[in-house]
Amino acid sequence: MASKKGKILIVDDNAGIRQALKILLPVHFTEVETLPSPVTLVSTLERFRPDVVLLDMNFNTSINTGNEGLYWAGEIKKMMPEVEVVLFTAYADIALAVEGMKRGAFDFIVKPWDNEKLIEVLTAARDKARKAMGRDARSEPGMTGAVTPDLIGGLMFWGTSKPMAAIRKTVDKIAPTDATVLITGENGTGKDVLAREIHARSLRSGKPMVAVDAGAITETLFESELFGHVKGAFTDAHTDHVGKFEQADGGTLFLDEIGNIPLHLQAKLLRAIQNRSIVRVGGSESRPINIRLICATNMDLEQLVREGRFREDLYYRINTVHIALPALRERKEDIVPLAQMFLERFAEKYHRPLKGLDESAKAVLENARWSGNIRELQNVIEKAVILSEGSELTVKDIQLEQAAKAAETTIKAVSEAEEERLVRDAMERTDGNISAAAKMLGVSRPTLYAKLKKYGL
Repeated sequence: MASKKGKILIVDDNAGIRQALKILLPVHFTEVETLPSPVTLVSTLERFRPDVVLLDMNFNTSINTGNEGLYWAGEIKKMMPEVEVVLFTAYADIALAVEGMKRGAFDFIVKPWDNEKLIEVLTAARDKARKAMGRDARSEPGMTGAVTPDLIGGLMFWGTSKPMAAIRKTVDKIAPTDATVLITGENGTGKDVLAREIHARSLRSGKPMVAVDAGAITETLFESELFGHVKGAFTDAHTDHVGKFEQADGGTLFLDEIGNIPLHLQAKLLRAIQNRSIVRVGGSESRPINIRLICATNMDLEQLVREGRFREDLYYRINTVHIALPALRERKEDIVPLAQMFLERFAEKYHRPLKGLDESAKAVLENARWSGNIRELQNVIEKAVILSEGSELTVKDIQLEQAAKAAETTIKAVSEAEEERLVRDAMERTDGNISAAAKMLGVSRPTLYAKLKKYGL
């Protein structure tokens, strides 16, 4: 029986080929998606997160050079190095396909293709990609602990903002190492998702990632939960218990909310990290542990150290690499793509015929403060999808009071230069529709007319 797992994206402008592959490939892949051109390739990659892309070499019949395929193969590998690209080419373009492999493509398939050869190449590419991403590991029982399903249903959503681009470069460097990582950021910024990303791209990806909400463990159970206990260690210890450190042996231990650990318990944690060994409660045997440690907190640990509430030696021990995730309001260009991604997910889940967000909805989402960050955005979009009635989400569907207020004040209390830019942008994005632009800016039509006249637009 065929091994059915993984996701493949087919990009080919021949409808017959797309249809044939939609029939053939579901036997071997869990999900198959197709595109007629690379126009929406970037957004589809972010949303769909494929293991393999089967990419045609040509999309413009008047320019049969294969350069489009080479260009997009390079863009895919730059954007998602872990995704494997298989080139789809005519016999005459084999030399170009070979050049594509030099640039990072996994292999190429010549049209017309042999089904057996096609499946062999695509499944080999899939298996290589899934091993690199650690996706099979995440679907196995070894992935335990308090890490909830991530915010976007896949790996990290990097977006296009500068802060996230810098973080991605750091992750590229440190993920394959065993460096201890401290992730900081406000609630809802995706600290647990980033921890998963680092584990999935590490050499430990085939081993478990065990997550612990350190702030949720009671003091009396702290040592038992982390280090385990032996039978009879205390009243309710009816059997031996393996703690989180031992469960994560060979893999990654993720300590979330580490700033909430009481000071007197921090010494015990430090000792285990330093010695790379633990002793179960009630036992005497020292047990070696082989883990990679990733910690996260929404607290300012440096301030806690100054206040004497967090051990300085523990802080330096967990802070080999520090990654500070930005708040959503600090990466505004990623808000709408994230919202669109959530919309597509929930439209499918709740069977709503939604295509996207209208311009007014985009405007209020971009200008909301999002104190709950990505998690809040996800919840808002889910509720809006459930309540929606049309083919697009509107401000009425979103029902976000803070977003509405943001829209009302979008062009207030800003400099004239900034105000002119906002008005010009609104007019361009609505193709000159006065009503739509006024709604986007949160002003009346007469007010917008006055602004247009003021700036000669």
